[in-house]
Amino acid sequence: MGILNTLLKAVTWWNGATLNTLLYTRRHGIKVGEDEQGNTYYRTEDSKRRWVIFNGESEASRVSPDWHGWLHYTFDEPPTDKPLAHKSWEKPHTENLTGTALAYAPAGSIRRAAPAERRDYEAWSPE
Repeated sequence: MGILNTLLKAVTWWNGATLNTLLYTRRHGIKVGEDEQGNTYYRTEDSKRRWVIFNGESEASRVSPDWHGWLHYTFDEPPTDKPLAHKSWEKPHTENLTGTALAYAPAGSIRRAAPAERRDYEAWSPE
């Protein structure tokens, strides 16, 4: 199974970092921190490049707003050094579930286990 995992890393990007990204990270990356999902954040010595190595699937919505701001140079200090002040009404970050079985389905949606019966619609059938 080890050879298969190495091949997958060499040719795919959605199962984690590619082999080239891992080599670049090893040579030039300085670890800045990790988030609660296990994603690891890096920068170069001159801080001109910043990147994330995902813990699992590479999905951009798995990056929290705090780290997103750091990755895109909105904040100079990473959340490990200077955490953002959060309001009492803010909800914790969740990943985007669109396209998954856990995605939101409104009442009446055919994706629900038991869709609501509609009495205001009569399906057309040919005679």
